[in-house]
Amino acid sequence: MDEQAVRDHIVEELKKKSGTKSKFYLKDFYAMVPDMKKMHVSKLVNKMVAEDILEYWSSGSTTMIGLKGAGKQHATEEGE
Repeated sequence: MDEQAVRDHIVEELKKKSGTKSKFYLKDFYAMVPDMKKMHVSKLVNKMVAEDILEYWSSGSTTMIGLKGAGKQHATEEGE
C-alpha cells in the first residue's frame, strides 16, 4: 500500500470503530496495518496528527490517539 492508501485505511477503520471507541493506543494502529513496520506506522500517525487529521489525548498516565474532533470530550466542549 502506498502512504495515501494507508492513511485512508486508518481513517476508515477509526470511523468504523467510532460507535464503540473514539481513542486508540498506538499498538492498535500497528494492528490496523500489520504489513507495515511499527516505526513507519508511528511516523505516519505523528504526521497525521501534525496535519490535524488525528489528535493525541492524554489522561496524564497514558496517551491515546483518535480522529480530530471525535469523542466525548469534544461533545461536552461543544455543549457549553
